Amino acid sequence: MLAIEKHCLALLENSIATDAAHDKAHIFRVVKTAKHLCNIEQADPNIVIPAAWLHDCITVPKNHPDRSKSSVMAADHALTLLAKWQYPEQYYSAIHHAIVTHSFSANIPPETLEAKIVQDADRLDALGAIGVSRCLQISGVLGSTLYSDDDPFCEQRTPNDKAFTVDHFYTKLFRIAETLHTQAAKDEAQQRVAFMRDYLTQLQHEI
Repeated sequence: MLAIEKHCLALLENSIATDAAHDKAHIFRVVKTAKHLCNIEQADPNIVIPAAWLHDCITVPKNHPDRSKSSVMAADHALTLLAKWQYPEQYYSAIHHAIVTHSFSANIPPETLEAKIVQDADRLDALGAIGVSRCLQISGVLGSTLYSDDDPFCEQRTPNDKAFTVDHFYTKLFRIAETLHTQAAKDEAQQRVAFMRDYLTQLQHEI
């Protein structure tokens, strides 16, 4: 495992993130969370750890038409890398599944505990202070307005996160907490969502 992690670190050093929210720091956080959940849930680290490191080894920008295919592309490339690094083939199928199903846009349900853990770890990184920060980073790249002047918090209208950053909380981020699988991830999500709601309350006060 140490050898694989060394290869993954070297890969990250030479990679270029497609957007600021999917940079090296994101990978490090997901790996850290995945290891924590793996330990609590007593899952197989031989699957969880490589999948967490390589889950974004290929990424597609949020506004790209092939965005929903990104996780399949990453999973395929991950197996190529693992073969090059002579990682045991017995884990390939499970790692591929864990990477494919981590993606929110792919909308493919995870069928194994290890895949659920990788998905939970990635989705937790979209919540809390990190989640708010990443949301603002992405919306800046996409050129979204922070909020609607007429109805900032979608009280009387359908959220449109292509136009307004705050709307993304309602179209996706709050929904993410409801999709988590492991109890440890659900507990952490509650705290992070509470922070996000406090952020919106403070934003409303300032507006």
